[in-house]
Amino acid sequence: MRTVLTASRLLTPDHVVEHPIVVIEDGVIATIASRPHSELPAGQHVELLDATLIPALFDVHIHGSGGHDVMEATDSALNHIGAFLARHGVGAYCATTVTAPLDSLLHSLSGLAKLMDAPLDGARPVGIHLEGPFLSPHKRGAHAESQLLAPSVDLFDRMWQASEGNILVMTIAPELPGAEETIVQATKLGVRVSLGHSDADAAAARRGVLAGAVTATHTFNAMRRFDHRDAGLIGEVLTNDNLFAEIICDSLHVDPTIVRLFWKAKGPERALLITDAMAGTGMPDGTYQLGELEVRVKNGRAIIGEDTLAGSTLTLDRAVRNFAEFTGAGFTATVPLATRNPARMAGLDSEIGILAPGRSADIAVLSAKHEVIETFLRGEPQMAPSTQGFFSG
Repeated sequence: MRTVLTASRLLTPDHVVEHPIVVIEDGVIATIASRPHSELPAGQHVELLDATLIPALFDVHIHGSGGHDVMEATDSALNHIGAFLARHGVGAYCATTVTAPLDSLLHSLSGLAKLMDAPLDGARPVGIHLEGPFLSPHKRGAHAESQLLAPSVDLFDRMWQASEGNILVMTIAPELPGAEETIVQATKLGVRVSLGHSDADAAAARRGVLAGAVTATHTFNAMRRFDHRDAGLIGEVLTNDNLFAEIICDSLHVDPTIVRLFWKAKGPERALLITDAMAGTGMPDGTYQLGELEVRVKNGRAIIGEDTLAGSTLTLDRAVRNFAEFTGAGFTATVPLATRNPARMAGLDSEIGILAPGRSADIAVLSAKHEVIETFLRGEPQMAPSTQGFFSG
């Protein structure tokens, strides 16, 4: 079946297409043209007045949403998460684990592996982000100290086997004994290693990069504080132009002033927007699971203990709007931070992250206020009841 989308504009990585015509055939983008220069082809026409088309968003660090945690590792949990994410413009994500007893972690990795290619609702998991257990006890955040483990090649290989090779990203503290060898082994297998939950000084951070790390986990959070005589991991992240770097842009995890500093340092090629969202995202105040942890959500804050942040309740579409506002970068410049850049970091930029002929028709449709009004995944609308009025023969 052929579907023809028309809108006010479409964003590509290097230019804006005004009044685009997007032809979708069998879930794939067939052509992209501009209406003033092309005839409207036959097919089911979807007119999206005053709307902007962007690639569906890609969240490389998310633990759950809509009342469910990825470590449940069931099709029901991932269906709920995927459907929620699709309503917020997300087309792909890395199912992110949290530190847990080793047997429980291996069980979740095995369960997630079996769901990677399953027909699931909404946004699809394209890999696993292993966040823990190779983290610093001094910068563990919400991760249980008793369940942290020293990194080793043997331990990582057990996790790799349990995941059936689906670990795409791994967070590790580079200063831990055994970290460098583990980074080297993971990198050989194609894993994108991320430095984080770390008390590393500058020398240890540099060793982690030289071993193969390519990105950093939620920059500023769960890292040694920056000091002008001890720049630590933050100094390496902000000054290394080859490193990608995540940031949680919800104004709770990082002050807007620091977000502006991050933007100046990392720029449009290396900055990544993530959510670190947990099961309470999109839900009322209450208690929710983060792995085996009970997390209290109140007024948008996800906390354990007295006041330790445990993930977020941020959505990625909101993160994009926040970043554009906090930095003054503008919406068009910010979109790649949640589309093209994470795809490049993850090595998936030939598949997702941009809109182009031959790519899967994974498209977020935004209002004039940059709010998601529809998401097409593989050419299928995910919020059809709200957009039925757009469809015509």
